[in-house]
Amino acid sequence: MNLHEYQAKQLLREFGLDTPRGIVVEDPAHAELAATGYLGGDAWVVKAQIHSGGRGKARGVRFVDSIEALRLAAADLLGAQLVTYQNAPEGQRVSRLLVEEALEIKRELYLSLLLDRDTERVAVIASGMGGMEIEDVAQTQPARILRETCDPVLGLQPFQCRNLAFGLDLSPASMNDFNRILPTLYQLFVQFDLSLLEINPLVITGDDRIVALDCKMVVDDNALGRQKKLLEMRDDSQIDSKEIAALQAGLSYIALEGEIGCLVNGAGLAMATMDLIKLHGGKPANFLDVGGGATAETVASALKIILSDSQVRAVLVNIFGGIMRCDIIAEGIIAAIREVGVRVPVIVRLEGTNVDLGKQTLAASGLDIITADDLTAAARFAVAAVQGATA
Repeated sequence: MNLHEYQAKQLLREFGLDTPRGIVVEDPAHAELAATGYLGGDAWVVKAQIHSGGRGKARGVRFVDSIEALRLAAADLLGAQLVTYQNAPEGQRVSRLLVEEALEIKRELYLSLLLDRDTERVAVIASGMGGMEIEDVAQTQPARILRETCDPVLGLQPFQCRNLAFGLDLSPASMNDFNRILPTLYQLFVQFDLSLLEINPLVITGDDRIVALDCKMVVDDNALGRQKKLLEMRDDSQIDSKEIAALQAGLSYIALEGEIGCLVNGAGLAMATMDLIKLHGGKPANFLDVGGGATAETVASALKIILSDSQVRAVLVNIFGGIMRCDIIAEGIIAAIREVGVRVPVIVRLEGTNVDLGKQTLAASGLDIITADDLTAAARFAVAAVQGATA
């Protein structure tokens, strides 16, 4: 689950870390009041609050040096569909702005903590070249990217903080601040079950303060059951409506950009299904795992979610009936098709308990359902159905 920048900075401040003074607004008039009544000064930064990186390059972050410029920027951004390289082509609607004081910046650094899946440990990544081009730095100057891996028992150690501070060539005063800040960030990362904490840029100001100018936090979805405070921060307006419906139905769903909807039980089987679709020239429209204990009701809910995607040209159902019998799954498929009124080809591959009865149930339904005996055949049928529909 993603947090907005202003929410992430709220957590940073709760842990005693320095961020620019700012206020969240939802109306251009409020932006003006925030600047003149709360922040003061004669220059501000207006930042669109969406769940996407690349806002700066998409003009979602603007420096303004007058009230009129502030008013125009707020009016232009609020209600707009901001498209970045991470959320193209649809973009995301801007319903909130963060208006912050402008700071005098002496240096821009990059700092992040993330879960390294290769080592199964928390990694700390830092660079003395922070800002919008950090991805290019990683590609063209990898030696400028510093890294420390944390022991899962001992955590982040003081010598690792010093290694990074020396590598960043910090002044003695900034080094002391950095060695205080980094262990606090590690504590925050662990306490809130984050999978990513990224500060870009982490700046050194003209008065030698280290300030988190921007911050991104991603919470591990599997930990939301115990992170009630963070769960309350979820902004459903920034999430695909189909993914929200899946959350409410207890399904694992991720929207993709293809034309073949996938309804599968089991994450591994879902990945294999998507791979075979790609292998045979198709593009999956989603990842959807209805779980090992799928019922007729969950299958029906899943099919409705898939069919709500206007890009779907065919649906591939791949179910292994282990816990749940195939004939029950077949009844769920039939019920969902009749309720929704499916107008695209549906390809079904069933395997497991009562598979023959499940196939008989599908055949006796009178619906235009294509059955396949194995996954390879099902993938080929689905790709052929899409190609035939678009030919």
